[in-house]
Amino acid sequence: MTDLVLVIFSAALLNDFVLSRPLGIDPALAVERRQVHALGLATLALMLFVGVCAQALWQWALVPLHLESLRLLVFLPLSVLCVAPLLKLLARRLPTLPFDGLWPLMLGNAGILGLTLINAQADKGLFHATASSLGAGLGFWLVLSLFSDLRERTAGNDIPLPFRGLPIRLIGAGLMAVAFLGFSGLIKT
Repeated sequence: MTDLVLVIFSAALLNDFVLSRPLGIDPALAVERRQVHALGLATLALMLFVGVCAQALWQWALVPLHLESLRLLVFLPLSVLCVAPLLKLLARRLPTLPFDGLWPLMLGNAGILGLTLINAQADKGLFHATASSLGAGLGFWLVLSLFSDLRERTAGNDIPLPFRGLPIRLIGAGLMAVAFLGFSGLIKT
């Protein structure tokens, strides 16, 4: 049980998919302020669902049939085909959050496919993949919230013209990545 909690914290803080691996940076930089929590929740749910389903397919179908080389051809359609039904389900269950317009941001999120491939490469079992997926989704949501706060704080400041917009966001992302490196001594393996 302690190992699973450590995997969740490690995936959320140490091995963040946006800051330590450049996976999923595009949705984090492109999301509007009003959709931050909707995208975070939707990505968390999608990473959890697709991560568990992909690991189950990996363990119980691809490895026993010696079809390991087809993992990309199996995981990519799985992650793409789950986006629209998940957004419809979340919009129906949580009508107060703005889930409209999130489909392209979630479809282009490389973190979801990267998560499935990393879990398959690690091959540590279904519980580990579930914990890793949950931690990755929580870490994505955290970074999304931090980027939103950064965008809000820099909106009214006097920033030199060449640094306005995307450049200052990327500089902020680099500084956040350095700050997240401080968590690397938190968990010893």
